Amino acid sequence: MIPRYSRPQMARIWTEENKFQTWLQVELAALEAMALHGLVPKDAVANIRAKARFEVARIEEIEAQTKHDVIAFLTNVAEYVGEDSRYLHYALTSSDILDTAMALRLREAADLLLADLDLMMAVLKERAYEFKNTVCIGRSHGIHAEPITFGLKFALWYAEMDRQRERLLRAREVVSVGKFSGAVGTLAHLPPQVEETACALLDLKPAPLATQVIQRDRYAEYFTTLALIGGTVEKIAVEIRHLQRTEVREAEEFFSAGQKGSSAMPHKRNPILSENLSGLARVLRGNALAAMENMALWHERDISHSSVERIIAPDSTILLDFMLARLTGVLKNLLVYPEAMLRNLNLTRGLIFSQRLLLELVRKGLTREEAYLLVQGPAMRVWQEGLDFPTLVRQDPDIAQHLTPQEIDAVFDLQEYLRNIDYLLERVFQK
Repeated sequence: MIPRYSRPQMARIWTEENKFQTWLQVELAALEAMALHGLVPKDAVANIRAKARFEVARIEEIEAQTKHDVIAFLTNVAEYVGEDSRYLHYALTSSDILDTAMALRLREAADLLLADLDLMMAVLKERAYEFKNTVCIGRSHGIHAEPITFGLKFALWYAEMDRQRERLLRAREVVSVGKFSGAVGTLAHLPPQVEETACALLDLKPAPLATQVIQRDRYAEYFTTLALIGGTVEKIAVEIRHLQRTEVREAEEFFSAGQKGSSAMPHKRNPILSENLSGLARVLRGNALAAMENMALWHERDISHSSVERIIAPDSTILLDFMLARLTGVLKNLLVYPEAMLRNLNLTRGLIFSQRLLLELVRKGLTREEAYLLVQGPAMRVWQEGLDFPTLVRQDPDIAQHLTPQEIDAVFDLQEYLRNIDYLLERVFQK
């Protein structure tokens, strides 16, 4: 079933109309190839191409009796073609049509998803430069670590999405294969040249070896790639959700006029779009697992994979298309609060400079262990007594034996943490 929130271009790929249209495209390519190699009359192929059409309702009517979708499709096309329909599906098996047509649809879906990624990456790049000097605290284990800039978050997401784009390009190539090799893949009834020509007409590569079906490791790679992209979507969504928490509130989803966050509490502004994306990523991962389960079929083929793919192919591609569009909008309209970032940066009263102090003491000749203990003393007092770290450091006689007041002041210079930001952004975006 096509999800309610599907976008028209992606949804069209998975309509019954387009499914049968790609089946017809594959059948005609096979006929064209057979004609080129002298197996069927060229005038018959021209006649078939001119007359071939179908009606979804009629196919469904025939299938209700035959209980076989490909036979129902061929029967309906034959009703329009007439006598030359005897050449339709010559020496082919159903999966020659099903799997080769699926390659066309998966490839088209991948092209739309690649376009989605390009739009998102453009937004990520724009916002990375917009906030390249907006200082915020970096966190590890959820605890304040050291200063970064908000632009680096966007650059990091860009770099990861760039890798995901490369994966999707590879997955697109992996599934862009067809087969016209017959019931168990032996080419027993057609010469290999027919398969090669038919695939070339469809801009596909012939599978080097198939059984009755194209092997499902290809699909597993494709749907796993979609799940990996969904994982990055979720990663970004989780970060936004954390940043929108009341105690943090460094950024939040755009809250439109008239929007309401809670049926009970009028004050609520919730990260509902990001939460939605976190949940949808789980569906993509589940579908990827289903694709992996489809790899092991009985002997040269059973039909256990078919019902799964009827669900996961439209669901995963339509879902990721929706997710990428939604996240692109969230990122483009994300509300950012630099003042809150600066406020949070100062919550630990200077503890974020502890490593810089440690390294300066090491540079002065102390061992790392000696320097660590020297810094940890005042740092623990800040946690336990709520004191100011720079003040304690300046008052510490042991530290004063190694660092001048000017050197201590330099330790607490925030700009030192930002000196390589331009270099890092250039390294990400130089491609």
